[in-house]
Amino acid sequence: MPLEQGTASEHVAEGRARYVAPGVVTPELVVAQAEGARITDVDGRSYIDFAGGIGCQNTGHRHPAVVEAIKEQADRYLHQGFFVGMYEPYVEVCKRLADLSACSGREQRSLLVNAGAEAVENAVKIARVATGRPAVVVFDYAFHGRTLLAMTMTSKVVPYKRGFGPFAPEVYRVPAPYPYRGATSDDAIAALEHLFKADVDPATVACVVLEPVQGEGGFIVMPPDYPARLQEICRKHGIVYVDDEVQSGVGRTGQMWAIEHYDGVEPDLLVSGKSLGGGLPLAAVTGRAELMDAVPSGGLGGTFGGNPLSCAAAIAVLDVVADRDFLARARELGENLRSRLEGMAKNHEGIGEVRGLGPMLALEFVAREPSRAKAVLSAAFERGLVLLSCGLYGNVIRLLPPLTLTDAEADEGLSILEEALVAAGSAD
Repeated sequence: MPLEQGTASEHVAEGRARYVAPGVVTPELVVAQAEGARITDVDGRSYIDFAGGIGCQNTGHRHPAVVEAIKEQADRYLHQGFFVGMYEPYVEVCKRLADLSACSGREQRSLLVNAGAEAVENAVKIARVATGRPAVVVFDYAFHGRTLLAMTMTSKVVPYKRGFGPFAPEVYRVPAPYPYRGATSDDAIAALEHLFKADVDPATVACVVLEPVQGEGGFIVMPPDYPARLQEICRKHGIVYVDDEVQSGVGRTGQMWAIEHYDGVEPDLLVSGKSLGGGLPLAAVTGRAELMDAVPSGGLGGTFGGNPLSCAAAIAVLDVVADRDFLARARELGENLRSRLEGMAKNHEGIGEVRGLGPMLALEFVAREPSRAKAVLSAAFERGLVLLSCGLYGNVIRLLPPLTLTDAEADEGLSILEEALVAAGSAD
């Protein structure tokens, strides 16, 4: 909806144009308040939130337990730096991540950092030290972050990589399964084996990094057999299997970690972030002790990694998400959302596939161009629904609502989405 002359939103937008770097993309929404699954803008308009701050609000905006934990911690201290003084919240988050870990090995350790890209880069650092090898294998449609190594590992030029080279060396890319577009697990395994013959000796590969549901790449779900087959190849060659759960973890798929949907798969390292901090910056690398212990003292860390406020929030988040009833409700929500989306797909020409795990769901349009998705997002916003697109071609609409979404809010949001599909279709 165009901004009205003289509105509070317009005044903020004017300041943004004057003072904020234009490379930071912003929508028209100017937030004043958020609660649960709703956002209110500075002009008093309410929106259903199906974006969740890009997947950072699995427990909902301002979850009471999270807010209370932050307030209590703020009354004690705001920052120490774990290098300067240890504090219990950092240790407690690492303990809970160990208790909840999907990784191999009995004894687990964690490193806490600020964001997903930082966690991915540290996972690679750990794998390189532990194996003594330099190379990293990643996949088509991957997104691992915007810092140099993570950006190199990411599989999308515009807007993430164009003009930002040269990129980090020793990063190799192969296709991942993409069933809707005809790429099977067999195809992906064959491509990896070819890579090891043509481009890089597997004996020099430190790690393979894979999202079980490729987030920014289009919510592409790995087929049931693929992670186990990948794990087998990694173990055959002594390669560290890194499971990137920055977007798919912390209950997003109806399990604590998306990799738990795959029988018999235990990655060596797991990377988490986004919703881990309940809205505050926090990410982690978790893995078996012998890998984490390989890095010498002082080799890992950072000034703000594991900030006390973020850790206090994460403890509350993990308490909420680890509850069986919470995860059961998330799975129920996923079933309800999928049913409605599949109905939309039948009624709207141009939708090629509904896919996802649990409530981490998406619609992909057949056409590999972004115009339809952009039109739907715009029409939905005009009607009071915040949505995001994704995919290499920008032709996928993804749903990342808080998992605390009520049935009434889900129905309202989905009804708006359907109206937006109709409006976008009529505008073609």
